[in-house]
Amino acid sequence: MDILNVFESGNMDTWISTNDTNRSDTVASRMLPEILVITTYPPRECGIATYSRDLIAALDNGFENSFRIQVCALESDTEQYFYPDNVKYTLNTADASDFEILADNINNDGAISIVMIQHEFGLFRNNEAAFYEFLNAINKPILLVFHTILPNPDERLKVSVSQMAEVAQGIIVMTKSSAELLTAAYGISPEKINVIPHGTHLVPHADKLFLKHKYQLTGRKVLSTFGLLSAGKSIETTLEALPAIVEKDKSVLFLIIGKTHPTIVKHDGGAYRDMLMAKVNTLGLGNHVRFINHFLPLPELLEYLQLTDIYLFTSKDPHQAVSGTFAYAISCGCPIISTPIPHALEVLGNDTGIIIDFNNALQLAGAVNLLLTDEVKRKNLISNGLHRMASTAWEMQLLHTRCCLSNIA
Repeated sequence: MDILNVFESGNMDTWISTNDTNRSDTVASRMLPEILVITTYPPRECGIATYSRDLIAALDNGFENSFRIQVCALESDTEQYFYPDNVKYTLNTADASDFEILADNINNDGAISIVMIQHEFGLFRNNEAAFYEFLNAINKPILLVFHTILPNPDERLKVSVSQMAEVAQGIIVMTKSSAELLTAAYGISPEKINVIPHGTHLVPHADKLFLKHKYQLTGRKVLSTFGLLSAGKSIETTLEALPAIVEKDKSVLFLIIGKTHPTIVKHDGGAYRDMLMAKVNTLGLGNHVRFINHFLPLPELLEYLQLTDIYLFTSKDPHQAVSGTFAYAISCGCPIISTPIPHALEVLGNDTGIIIDFNNALQLAGAVNLLLTDEVKRKNLISNGLHRMASTAWEMQLLHTRCCLSNIA
């Protein structure tokens, strides 16, 4: 029986009883089929954990009477947490035997119907062989979400991705360019690939002046960026651009929102933040830069984005497939200036944002000064951005996911 037809009819008891022979009819009739999402998950602080939390919340709201979404949280020897009730399993990616145990648990868990894996290469780097064996051992349909697709793969990477794709019943990527890469560079059939854009929040916009007053920013032109800090974000590019920006408008304040990435702290401590703070002092920007050294709760983050006059995304990684940070910023009504990662090139065209070259402080300063003095252009970017991102709201993930499930169920 097609699970999508069951969703439409609401006849879950029939579906469960025909797909869960390991349980008694009485117990099965009271249970919903489960999707197990294997991912990092809050309170772990990383982009994929945040993405998964928001996606699961949207799916829970849309499918609460059709199925349950449970989580298998990815951990390591040094990162272990206390989780909310929807975390059913954990996987220590540093322990090869843990992969075997999880595969057995999934195969013997009659409630689990589909396994969705949020994949980033760094999450499984220390145990790739165990991860591939795990994929092959699972006897449930697998939906694989690739957060990164690298161009020009060497033979080892090409084989690695191809092996994963072969085992999966469906693949999700977040940009058209990633889908094209999978087909052209990795030889994966386009019929297996689904493009679902990174979700965004439908934000009930508050008054910008009120929010600036609330956060003691009245009278300031606010530039901002957010996310866990690492050298790849190239925030120094903005600091190098700031003197030329401040020269034109003394009210400018640049907010750097986010703590150093926990993985970076373990290896390098706060060296990157220290470098940025030293640069602020060297350039005499103390009155124009503010560090907000916290992983902000979502409501507070969305307020900071709503009071932002221009959002800056300066990643120096040309292979970064997608950024949830500027997707969230656009949904909060921020005009965006971004470096040309694939996500930005797809989303910020047609007067939706401004693209600058990597590591180019001169271009960044020029773009900021243009937007600060051209209110009409700023408003056009905001309006076009909100229109473009409306179809990517988390609430729309319900429809996209329904399509994916229909292909693998």
